[in-house]
Amino acid sequence: MKKLFGGINLTYPKLIIFAVIAAVYTAVMAIIPITSDTSFRDISISFEVWILFGIIIIMNSKSPVDSALKCFLFFLISQPLIYLIQVPFSHMGWQIFTYYKTWFIWTLLTLPMGFIGYFIKKDKPWGLLILSPVLALLAYHYGNFLGETRTFFPYHILSTVFCLVTLILYPLVLFQDKTIKKIGLVISIVFILAATAYVFVKGPTSYKTSLMSNGYRIDETGEVIHFDDTYKVYLKDKSYGELSIGYEEGLEDYLINADFRKIGKTEFTIEAPDGTKTVFTIDIGRDTYSFEKKE
Repeated sequence: MKKLFGGINLTYPKLIIFAVIAAVYTAVMAIIPITSDTSFRDISISFEVWILFGIIIIMNSKSPVDSALKCFLFFLISQPLIYLIQVPFSHMGWQIFTYYKTWFIWTLLTLPMGFIGYFIKKDKPWGLLILSPVLALLAYHYGNFLGETRTFFPYHILSTVFCLVTLILYPLVLFQDKTIKKIGLVISIVFILAATAYVFVKGPTSYKTSLMSNGYRIDETGEVIHFDDTYKVYLKDKSYGELSIGYEEGLEDYLINADFRKIGKTEFTIEAPDGTKTVFTIDIGRDTYSFEKKE
């Protein structure tokens, strides 16, 4: 562990290879369909793993300027390369680079962050002031992932554990002074407890969407489904969430709205005032769904 955080001879050729490998891996995780909504794709969306990469670079740099330049070069190479690799595989084509704007801003910010971050190596109490915003950002990601895992288990569980472990790890491995280690650990624990409490006070995350509008046509049979606010709609297993019928002013018609709180397969029923029922099987994902009429 000590070698990783300060024992590597991080030359510029090694840094470039590191950036290319990180970019290729991230792009592949963003391209492969099976990684959708999982921890493996999170590296292409959020900061927790890139924070680790940045800290490794900082701790293996030789000066504040060296740290700033290496952090900047690493992100300058890796981030656009991630999008470049995705171009042939994305329906957006070159338009996918519109997402790069935010990462370019963060790339520019790596210059001052890399410079300032180097002073963590001095093993002084004010090093915790430099590290604390990083810990706060990690706690924010931890809370987001924990909320997802709590509701849509096991989605994002690896990212939740990663953030939890690194929150505890960084104060212990980046500082040598025992007092600083202890204070840093306390800061991390406070952040963890605060994020955890917020998730449970806030309640489960949900996926809100609309299933169909009045007059929905079933493709295979051509059958048309009609309903209004005199109808009932409900899930067979209520643990998956709730369904309701509401009037949409923009469409001037009725919609079946869903508030899903669990992934998996179940059924939902549209019941007419006379008791006639139309039953559908539905497969619910984190932010997708598919259904078909049950024969």
